[in-house]
Amino acid sequence: MTRRGDARPEDRMREGEQHGDQSLERLGQLLGETARAWRHALDRRLRPMGLSGARWLVLLHLARAPEPLTQKALAHRVGIEGPTLVGLLDRMAADGWVERRPSGSDRRSKNIHLTARARRTIPQIEETAATLRRELLSGLSDRDLQICMKVLTRIRQGAEQAE
Repeated sequence: MTRRGDARPEDRMREGEQHGDQSLERLGQLLGETARAWRHALDRRLRPMGLSGARWLVLLHLARAPEPLTQKALAHRVGIEGPTLVGLLDRMAADGWVERRPSGSDRRSKNIHLTARARRTIPQIEETAATLRRELLSGLSDRDLQICMKVLTRIRQGAEQAE
């Protein structure tokens, strides 16, 4: 029999669930609250550039995509419904962040492209995000961060498989 301290994290989680560990019941809530707090902190820093959370997220997804994205693909990546994205893209296009162009492969679809203004702003968004990330993670060891990344990746994979 292994001591609790020697058990693997997944074994300790199962043991905690079997014993009614209240902290595990809060895990999903804690993950959501942490992601929301991180996003809100970044929102506050990017607001002076005229970027809300939804806007900078759209810009980063477009900038990181290897090829132009359709509205449908972008909505899926950002995690919002198509009609919500349409309204957001209308406002972003009016403000000079993105433009819609006909898709070369499907006449019915439009690809979303970054404007020159957006391309100039992407490095500022990325630097602001990197600075915040360094601040938020500064008190954590490399080992703790690697374990955290591994655990979060497994949780995400499990959630994706459960869909």
